[in-house]
Amino acid sequence: QVQLVESGGGLVQAGGSLRLSCAASGRTFSNLVMGWFRQAPGKEREFVAALRSGGSSAYADSVRGRFTISRDNAKNTVYLQMNSLKPEDTAVYYCAAKRELSLSTLKSFYDYWGQGTQVTVSS
Repeated sequence: QVQLVESGGGLVQAGGSLRLSCAASGRTFSNLVMGWFRQAPGKEREFVAALRSGGSSAYADSVRGRFTISRDNAKNTVYLQMNSLKPEDTAVYYCAAKRELSLSTLKSFYDYWGQGTQVTVSS
């Protein structure tokens, strides 16, 4: 079992930055593929970014070039640096982990989820 706890959400003006963190416990962190998803009101949960320990990463087209996913295996933590934020980035952001080591953009492939952290971008 893996427990995931997100932090770092908040309110920011358009053009600003936030860094989300997700602390993991309960399983060897380096063996997990870590991902970030988000869900806006009335919309489906959507993929944002994912990262393997070996460095392979994937990003949604809507955030590529603005968001960066990274991880610190010594701290069992994954980060999402979000720059040039837009009002359409407003959502609850979820950290997720999958045991199987291939990158995936599909939420159904992820085994563990955090409780989410709210990000609100004002115009």
